[in-house]
Amino acid sequence: NNEKSVPQLLISDLKFEKSLPKLMFSPDQENHPSKAPVKYGELIVLGYNGSLPNGDRGRRKSRFALFKRPKANGVKPSTVHIACTPQAAKAISNKDQHSISYTLSRAQTVVVEYTHDSNTDMFQIGRSTESPIDFVVTDTVPGSQSNSDTQSVQSTISRFACRIICERNPPFTARIYAAGFDSSKNIFLGEKAAKWKTSDGQMDGLTTNGVLVMHPRNGFTEDSKPGVWREISVCGNVFSLRETRSAQQRGKMVENETNQLQDGSLIDLCGATLLWRTAEGLSRTPTVKHLEALRQEINAARPQCPVGFNTLAFPSMKRKDVVDEKQPWVYLNCGHVHGYHNWGNKEERDGKDRECPMCRSVGPYVPLWLGCEAGFYVDAGPPTHAFSPCGHVCSEKTTAYWSQIPLPHGTHTFHAACPFCAHQLAGEQGYIRLIFQGPLD
Repeated sequence: NNEKSVPQLLISDLKFEKSLPKLMFSPDQENHPSKAPVKYGELIVLGYNGSLPNGDRGRRKSRFALFKRPKANGVKPSTVHIACTPQAAKAISNKDQHSISYTLSRAQTVVVEYTHDSNTDMFQIGRSTESPIDFVVTDTVPGSQSNSDTQSVQSTISRFACRIICERNPPFTARIYAAGFDSSKNIFLGEKAAKWKTSDGQMDGLTTNGVLVMHPRNGFTEDSKPGVWREISVCGNVFSLRETRSAQQRGKMVENETNQLQDGSLIDLCGATLLWRTAEGLSRTPTVKHLEALRQEINAARPQCPVGFNTLAFPSMKRKDVVDEKQPWVYLNCGHVHGYHNWGNKEERDGKDRECPMCRSVGPYVPLWLGCEAGFYVDAGPPTHAFSPCGHVCSEKTTAYWSQIPLPHGTHTFHAACPFCAHQLAGEQGYIRLIFQGPLD
């Protein structure tokens, strides 16, 4: 056992500049704050480490910022028509009038007209590329490196999945609602959709696969704890989950909770999960510059392969998909970091398991990648831990937080996943502390 004679380097022992304070400001604050448009917040899609595999283009990207619009485009409910009256038919066919149609039977439709609201801005999210959708979201395939991997999947994300309404005045409250308005400014809930009359005579309903939301407890900080997943209705009411994702029977209404998003709220669209970060929360989050400085500090400490004695280095953020020859690799059962080598293969499991030369523990051996999407970090701590089995590296508090979050998967299961690549976590806790070897000189 040669472990005792080798200097071990725990990244937490490195004398990191005290959180590199100059780099901690968000890019918005570095520019002239008076001229910057008001930012309500950002939506970040889980499973992408900073950008989509083939690059961010137009309304299709891994993160989407919601800014105050030059002119308010929000809407609020106004007149209710019990169909089929001529007014109801007119409301549906009127391209300038937003409306939601609830089909109760062939003979009866209730149409709720919506009118302009000068105090709010509306943003719509869904799979459709039609113009009413502000942020186009497609199904996330765990660990996929190119869009060719994702096209064969039959999508479960609704074309007009949800809408977010932001108050144009401080504190710029953001609220989420299931379903979005289509190109003719309508939302149709067909006969099969779950829908009902509320106690005050209004209509409400759920979309086919539903919009689920989870608000973390203690905000999005190093003290965050997972909250409870809820379903949001078309009118923004909060319900417990249905038996399965598209069951006809709605859950129980949760009276004391609201559809108001908070920093760190998760929104699940059945095929993709989005993280909501408020502008204020993002201003306290490490920037890409900060993560780059942490990367350079690790590399400056010249960690070595304990066997080949070659110096290891994390590749630059831009080269985050190509394994580099200096790339650090880790044994996931013990956390010992090495350079890539070919020995130690165990034949039992298709050659996937390796024996660590340092401590003889047997397990998967994978390359390490830095987590580059700063919005997923709950603190600005050094990158000391890696998710298992994917090898994405970030701070200890960040790995601990995401490993506790049950993310919806399919129509009725939940599991913890790496936020950077969406791979389901494995092992007892889903992450491991990294043990680097320092230089011998």
